[in-house]
Amino acid sequence: MTTPPTHADVPGRFGPYGGQYVPETLMPCLRELEAVWLAARTDPAFLAELAELHADYSGRPTPLYRARRFEAACGGKARVWLKREDLNHTGAHKINNCLGQVLLAKRMGKARLIAETGAGQHGVATATVAALAGLRCTVYMGQVDMQRQEPNVQRMRLLGAEVVPVLSGARTLKDATSEAIRDWVTNVADSHYIIGSTVGPHPYPTMVRDFQSVIGIEARRQVLEKEGRLPDVAIACVGGGSNAAGLFAGFVDDPVALYGVEAGGSSLGHSAALALGTPGVLHGSYSYLLQDDDGQVVPAHSIAAGLDYPGVGPEHSFLKDTGRVTYDKVDDAEALAAFGDLCRLEGIIPALESSHALAFCRRLLGDEAACAQLRAARAAGPDAGPLVVVVNLSGRGDKDMHGDAGAHGAAATDGNGGDHGQAR
Repeated sequence: MTTPPTHADVPGRFGPYGGQYVPETLMPCLRELEAVWLAARTDPAFLAELAELHADYSGRPTPLYRARRFEAACGGKARVWLKREDLNHTGAHKINNCLGQVLLAKRMGKARLIAETGAGQHGVATATVAALAGLRCTVYMGQVDMQRQEPNVQRMRLLGAEVVPVLSGARTLKDATSEAIRDWVTNVADSHYIIGSTVGPHPYPTMVRDFQSVIGIEARRQVLEKEGRLPDVAIACVGGGSNAAGLFAGFVDDPVALYGVEAGGSSLGHSAALALGTPGVLHGSYSYLLQDDDGQVVPAHSIAAGLDYPGVGPEHSFLKDTGRVTYDKVDDAEALAAFGDLCRLEGIIPALESSHALAFCRRLLGDEAACAQLRAARAAGPDAGPLVVVVNLSGRGDKDMHGDAGAHGAAATDGNGGDHGQAR
């Protein structure tokens, strides 16, 4: 596992962001986890075992696929490549992190895994690795998310996990995370908490980014093989931020424009912590979050349960402040339109989370001024042919089919089952 730079002045910090804002009872556990992780990431035996699981269990490397019909619908100004994390075992990027962390849990002698989940993909991945390792597993999930992601609830239970409904607050991802932390505080002796994103106290943001960096490392190698050069643009959706951190890790030190896409939501609210939030402390880390003037966390909203979180990882906060990554937002309607487009144009059903990145790609390529800027700045030279764009397709959309996404897909298809042929 190649480790990208942390861009932190001190361990556990990305500029002013990060840290360990947790009860004293968790400090010994965090120190143990950090020591085991630091030792493991340079241990040939650990790296070999993880690489074997990636190849033979999860199915890595995932393909880099050129979406020709989708790119034509975006105006034909670019070649659009999709990093197919949806083809991982369990259907999303989440398994990358869970495989790494379950190996650490075994090294620490833990008998039980704890997880939080919103869209259910992290819960499924945690339940999967728990079954693989013979460990007990408890997953906390907001009641609202359980209702809109029922297929993943069934999968977790089939895999042997206890799925605990969270009835407090907005009954979504933030509340599930809070309950998972409470469980961990009570059961630190025998339980390991697998945080699913680049959030939480150190070492989680850097460690999870490390395990997800396989996305960007593979994508960089693959695009060089296919295009003979680096891409001009890399795009990923951002909730807590793990799939984006994984993709960006492969390109952050290259002359590649990086875009993170948050959930702009609807009239019901949004989850755009970077675009519209302010720095504060949430779930053990200092980062951008949605809060009122009194510092109280404001409920988030997104049609995509995995983006329905009022905070974001501290590295993303640092990358925003330094200007290395440009963060923007896409609303529910735009994401649903992109969801339908990829289904009908490419025969790929994307997760609603990933659909935010697809929608932003379409918007960016439709902005001639933005494209001209990208062409002028490209390392390959302004006349080196069409723009090359990599979009991280972080998960598949089976889990979303019984809700708004499924209804939208049916409504957007004509009576003969055909497609409208163009991005809307």
